[in-house]
Amino acid sequence: MSDKNQAPDHDDAHTGPVKNPRQLLVTVFFSFVLPIFIIIGLVYYVTSGDKPAAGAVNVEKAVMARIQKIGHIEIRDANRQLRTGEEVFKLQCTTCHTAGMLGAPKFGDAAAWAPRIKTGYEALLNSALKGKNSMTPQGGGEFEALEIGRAVVYMANAGGAKFEEPKAPAAPASAASAASAAKPASAAK
Repeated sequence: MSDKNQAPDHDDAHTGPVKNPRQLLVTVFFSFVLPIFIIIGLVYYVTSGDKPAAGAVNVEKAVMARIQKIGHIEIRDANRQLRTGEEVFKLQCTTCHTAGMLGAPKFGDAAAWAPRIKTGYEALLNSALKGKNSMTPQGGGEFEALEIGRAVVYMANAGGAKFEEPKAPAAPASAASAASAAKPASAAK
């Protein structure tokens, strides 16, 4: 009899909350599958609301910015007086070239301008119109190419160059004066 009391009973050793396969399936479902459905539902709830564009304070402004026209027309006075090199320098170039910001040669610094002057006026003008390094292109902006050329000459000459300031092209003769200069064919008979 003593042997029977010391041997453990196999049914008592495996006791726990799950007693049969059906309970095991229910436990697995509630432990793993149900949380996944809850997470999917929460994600859907969070992402389904109407939200403004990222970083946009005003939704209408954000929408208008996205659907704006690609190009625009700018009307300028074609008969305005062209500015001098000094005026263009003061309006456009002085911010960087006076302080020497972003690697720009300082105004009047002969040592900084010498290697640039050696490349010639055309190379300097090309760099100014198309941009170089940190300098943005100036062509097509507020100033005409002739005005930018005058500013290039103004800055280069202050740095030791002897460039001649570009002149405005001669105005074409007006149609009225050209017509009066030519004699009509009927008058020649």
